[in-house]
Amino acid sequence: MPLDLLLSGGTVLDARTGTSGRADVLIRDGEIAGVGDGLDVPDGVRVYDASGKTISQGWMDMHVHFREPGQEHKETIETGARAAAFGGFTAVACMPNTDPPLATRDVVEFVRKRAEGLAVDVHPIGTVSKRREGEELAEMADMVAGGAVAFSDDGSPVQHGGLMRRALEYARTLDKPILGHEEDLTLNPHGHMNEGAVATRLGLPGIPGLAEEAMIARDVLLAGYTGGRFHVCHISTAEAVDIVRRAKARGVPVTAEACPHHWALTDAAVETSGYDTHTKMHPPLRTAADVQAIKDGLADGTIDAIATDHAPHAGYEKEVEFIEAPFGILGLETCWGLTVRDLVRTGVLTLADAVRKLAVAPREILGLDVPTFDPGAPANLTVFDDSTEWTFEERHIRSKSHNTPFVGAPMVGRAWAIVNNGQVVEAEA
Repeated sequence: MPLDLLLSGGTVLDARTGTSGRADVLIRDGEIAGVGDGLDVPDGVRVYDASGKTISQGWMDMHVHFREPGQEHKETIETGARAAAFGGFTAVACMPNTDPPLATRDVVEFVRKRAEGLAVDVHPIGTVSKRREGEELAEMADMVAGGAVAFSDDGSPVQHGGLMRRALEYARTLDKPILGHEEDLTLNPHGHMNEGAVATRLGLPGIPGLAEEAMIARDVLLAGYTGGRFHVCHISTAEAVDIVRRAKARGVPVTAEACPHHWALTDAAVETSGYDTHTKMHPPLRTAADVQAIKDGLADGTIDAIATDHAPHAGYEKEVEFIEAPFGILGLETCWGLTVRDLVRTGVLTLADAVRKLAVAPREILGLDVPTFDPGAPANLTVFDDSTEWTFEERHIRSKSHNTPFVGAPMVGRAWAIVNNGQVVEAEA
């Protein structure tokens, strides 16, 4: 059925310009038909009361793990999209560490096929190297032809500088970015949390910030040399933020993202939680000084985008000793509540800046069209507020997995609905 809908009584925020004002949004047959105050309701058009809510371009999470193919016990494309919709996202980009990995065109096309008909757009990210082994470039052009929007070896970071140079050069010819999980593994052979005082007290092997910083330094130098676009995934240390800041000042084509857990928690959470494996992520939770640096980087534009690194794991995989547990937590359902609570309410970001880092920057980095409010444009919208105070509970989880440290945590701001692909998906209170 064609989507005919009037979003009535809301505030329209154009995340491209930062301008906002009271307006209704009329959608006919899934397309924007009009934006203005006091629009008439045509016959047969459903009315959604958006009073007290804001309507922006649909948000995008450029870093998720939907686990399909091969790890459907953790998440599927369908259940991941369900979590994304609850969190206010109309689009995601899927990392390639599946089984088999997104290393060939057929697997990239499989992901796109599985996402057909969903209210959330799912964009595959192909691998940099064949089988994510870091030895030989993958068939990058072929994957782009199949729908890949970027390249990353994700949790198997490219250790070989020469291979990364060639990847950046080749990706430049395709006008696609390389996304890096930045970590020199030779500096971190067996780490499980941030290297520092807390790890020492707990007797856990540490992951030094140096491992992240050294790899970022290498790759921004390579990006400057080759002209290839490079994106730093889930930046987590103060020095890393400063390296990116200085590279941008030199005109290096580098961008960066930050995840809510890296500004909402510190490595102290591992201790206070009693080794809760839901505090184990990669990169690990860092120090209070690192948290402040991430907030500063978000505020001054060094960090371009907000992403979640949504990483589902089955319950039995996390219900083990800390050193045996896999890295990663859910992120889609809690992203906005943590963004408003920790960044908007505290003045780190304006509301418009926060939405820009969710709706505009990820698409610009990946070379995707940013949704508009122009008449005739496909309706791609998020309806949200920045005022609702609520507690995140198990019942709010839409992912197939439940691995999050934020159950019971206070949140501020809710995503209430998304409109995309001729569908409207509403979040339950």
